[in-house]
Amino acid sequence: MKDKTKIRSVTARQVFSGRGHPGVEATIVTENGAVGIVHATAGVSVGTHEIAFQYDGGTKWRGMGVTQAVRNVNEIIGPALIGLDSANQMEIDHVMLNLRGPDTKVILGGNATAAVSAAVLKAGANALDIPLYQHIGGNRAVTLPNASFGCIGGSTRYGTGLKAGSKPSYSFVAYDFESYSEAVHALWEVFSDWKRLMAEKWALRPIETSEGWTSGGFVNIPPGYVESDEVLWQMLTETINKRGYENRMGIQVDVASDSFYNHDEITYEGLFFKGKRDRDEQIALIIRMTKDYPFVIIEDPLFEDDFEGHATLVKETDIQIVGDDLFTTNPQRVEHGVALSSANTVLLKVNQIGSITESLEMIQLAYENGYAVMPCSSRGENIDICDYSVGINAGTIRETGLGSPAVRFMQIERELGRRARYAGKAGLKGSRFEVKGGE
Repeated sequence: MKDKTKIRSVTARQVFSGRGHPGVEATIVTENGAVGIVHATAGVSVGTHEIAFQYDGGTKWRGMGVTQAVRNVNEIIGPALIGLDSANQMEIDHVMLNLRGPDTKVILGGNATAAVSAAVLKAGANALDIPLYQHIGGNRAVTLPNASFGCIGGSTRYGTGLKAGSKPSYSFVAYDFESYSEAVHALWEVFSDWKRLMAEKWALRPIETSEGWTSGGFVNIPPGYVESDEVLWQMLTETINKRGYENRMGIQVDVASDSFYNHDEITYEGLFFKGKRDRDEQIALIIRMTKDYPFVIIEDPLFEDDFEGHATLVKETDIQIVGDDLFTTNPQRVEHGVALSSANTVLLKVNQIGSITESLEMIQLAYENGYAVMPCSSRGENIDICDYSVGINAGTIRETGLGSPAVRFMQIERELGRRARYAGKAGLKGSRFEVKGGE
């Protein structure tokens, strides 16, 4: 029927993320009964340039309740979208983002608009009865990203960086394999060895959820376990090499350096070890990390407004340098980064910018300028991040190589059949991974 993809209802409610944060859940129902449900929640490391979420304030839920954002969906956004075509994402986002003029996201809350926008995307795919990744990327959506999985993290062991939670967080990345399934098997082998090592050495066990290890790893190593994170770098490297995966599997780290940055003294404190480092010392350490250990991806290695420093790291290293707090999925900040050659990869979090359309504009801008895009599910995207990744043919993704996300990726790999391709070395940025002719 002609009107099957039109929106019949838009509703929202307050829910909770896996971290226990209150979040907005939006539900879109189309005329043919298709449903799209999406959560928008806060992350651990939140950049100051992200679109602001609307919180209730006061004492209930420690001020982090989102009932007003929910009301904005139910009473303002929802009625304006009824009858619009869920398959026309750009039109819907345009209507929603202009309901209160150019400041709509600020007035109604980025958590309200992001949840609705992503729910429309899912509802549209379901109404058309096609996979979400195909709805995003069409027949070109065939690339599965390099599988990665979190293995350890934490910020409190050196007495600072308390707001960073589980940062810096480390992951294994399986990049030199023929298929996603083959990479996942290698990742499982290495993580199983790592899990056994953590139990034997420190009696630590991985954090598990009802869905298994969703992002993986052991977080918040207690004080006194290591004098420096270099101990961890050595252990991670040895675990990879013992399985024979040297130069086929590497290390990824989300530094979340803003959480350790002293704005008054312009220093990094308690990051990787006790004590302080100035900007030049931080840059020198990052360069040494990439030379002495098999790091393949480093995210947010410097203060979020240090575009020049990120450009230096791109020039002086041969790996993937990712901007999360640096870019915040914002096209304007990406444009500025491109002009200065800052970083070479943009982290994708729809909830940082507030809508699917704006996210797709940012992705197009990044690709046109030779940057990679790395999706991340930390803001409530959950399992949908797998479809986002394949939909935009991303070469890398944050920590989804085991547990329920891996199951979704293997399902997509099966659906694509012989058309499926594994990103491999070509999916990583940096001269170290450039595929030479004949390889």
